[in-house]
Amino acid sequence: MKIDKWIRATIAATLLMGLIAPLTTQAASKQSIQNESIYDLLVDRYFNKTIENDFEVDAREPSAFAGGDFEGVAEKLDHIQKMGFTMVSLGPVFSTETYDGKRVMDYGQLERHFGTSEELTALIKKAHKNNMSVMIDLPLQNVSAKHVWAKDKDKASWVQSNEDGTISWDLTNEDAQKAIEQAALDFVKKYKVDAVRLTEIEGIDSAFLNSLIESLKKDNEHLSVLSSESSEAKFDATLVSGQEDMYRNIFKNVDLDSKALEEISTENPVIHQIDTINSKRFTANAAEENMFPPTRWKMAMATLLSMPGIPMMTYGSEIAVNGEKPPASHPIMDFKTDEELIEYIGDVQSLRNDSAAFRTGSMEMLYNEAGLMVYERSNDEETWIVAINNTGGTQSFDIPREVVGDNKQLRGLIEGDILRQRDDGNYRLVVDREIAEFYQVTDDKGINKGYLAALVLVYILFMFFIYLVWRKGKQRKLDEKKNIG
Repeated sequence: MKIDKWIRATIAATLLMGLIAPLTTQAASKQSIQNESIYDLLVDRYFNKTIENDFEVDAREPSAFAGGDFEGVAEKLDHIQKMGFTMVSLGPVFSTETYDGKRVMDYGQLERHFGTSEELTALIKKAHKNNMSVMIDLPLQNVSAKHVWAKDKDKASWVQSNEDGTISWDLTNEDAQKAIEQAALDFVKKYKVDAVRLTEIEGIDSAFLNSLIESLKKDNEHLSVLSSESSEAKFDATLVSGQEDMYRNIFKNVDLDSKALEEISTENPVIHQIDTINSKRFTANAAEENMFPPTRWKMAMATLLSMPGIPMMTYGSEIAVNGEKPPASHPIMDFKTDEELIEYIGDVQSLRNDSAAFRTGSMEMLYNEAGLMVYERSNDEETWIVAINNTGGTQSFDIPREVVGDNKQLRGLIEGDILRQRDDGNYRLVVDREIAEFYQVTDDKGINKGYLAALVLVYILFMFFIYLVWRKGKQRKLDEKKNIG
């Protein structure tokens, strides 16, 4: 049974009976990057809305530009929003030598394949109108050897050649620092993005990164500055080294050790990803294990969206895109596909978006052995118990009374079961194989007469409707006989 039916039932019960405490919507409490969930895409690989910017596009050549543009992303924002993501990451959007935007040629110009300044502005405005945030990538190193600064003789001392044919900047040079900083400031002032992710930062001094972060936030304290790599600089959130492999090694198959998840910190904002734009796709790991990728993705995403931190998902994960490395792992997005996984991600994420406990609350791991995890997410207003059964069989676990208290009930949103306190004081949950269940802890009020009355009323109204239809049909037949006579 799909989770969305039970979410709707829960909402209906809330309206009818007041069983569940009022939910705080994410839009009303978006105070920091911790309240976001990020959908990471490449503009060129997403959706081609207009052919006017298709300069020498060749969708048959994996390493060539494929035609995706800003208008295409704007066209498909509803797809991203349907899955509950609150921030869309566009990748690098500057003039570039490559479709992925990494080989920047000019920080002062947008990539012409992606669209115009007006089209990017329109995309950002549409996202904001739909209560979504926008992030762009700023590659600081490993840019194109054709970069406009590299052609300037006055800037020759900045340029450092790399073995792969790209160049980097000598960011111990004060003039180079000022140029990078000014380019970043000019962009965020012009386009009003909500976040900037600094990429290609390996080896860059933290003092310069901190100075750049401070400059970016000077005129907009709500701007988030993220890092795609581990760093000692004062980023709003960073990607922890080795975390991607941790998730892969836990969810690529069943019955695997998940102890590493206990090390996730709730103190500092951390970006959580199963795979990244530039890595091997998680689907490939599942396929290597002869496992069904959509089920593996469900297990992984249920965990990712209910753990502390900022979830980020790479485009195409919702349709289990495969690929060992770019460009094979960067296919053109296929929107004509089965929506089961898309709906699942949206349903689980609706819990996170509607619950501050999932976004910023505390976490306590209650049990974690060989693929079965049971943990509590809570704050002062609400408590949830999450059970991730990433094993090959049905599992059970007794939740101690000390965890949720006496006279409580745990309402599951997938199977719809209600757990009540047993004679021994504990609460026993039973979860089928490869299922994630989310239990909301509420006071046990016994049989809810109001709810039963509502069901009876709905049944009576339905039967009355059937009677009216039957009566109308019978009258029509009588009228037809009279006309024939």
